[in-house]
Amino acid sequence: MNVQKIARLFAIVFVIIGILGFVPGVTSGGHLLGIFEVDAVHNLIHLATGLIAFWAMGTAAHARLFFKLFGVVYALVTILGFTMGGDILGIFHANGADNILHLAIAAVALYAGFVLKK
Repeated sequence: MNVQKIARLFAIVFVIIGILGFVPGVTSGGHLLGIFEVDAVHNLIHLATGLIAFWAMGTAAHARLFFKLFGVVYALVTILGFTMGGDILGIFHANGADNILHLAIAAVALYAGFVLKK
């Protein structure tokens, strides 16, 4: 799979997750699917990430840049999540499941941005 296809996948998934975070029934008690802690800001971040990924998938260079930046940001969010607990810099909330998911996302993004060549 090439970096542009991975960007397309990220775009689709992040937009869907961002939208689902606002849907009652899918999200209850501030938890998406009963697992991941979300709030309005967290959902908007997912939507913005997905929209940026849609733009980035246009060229391999843009997709690589997206994944480099995105991977570093998500790695920092992961570190903050594990060290600060549920409140990430007063911007949004995350729980243990979010932290583990953010770690996996950061790893894939960093791999796609820095290692994957085609």
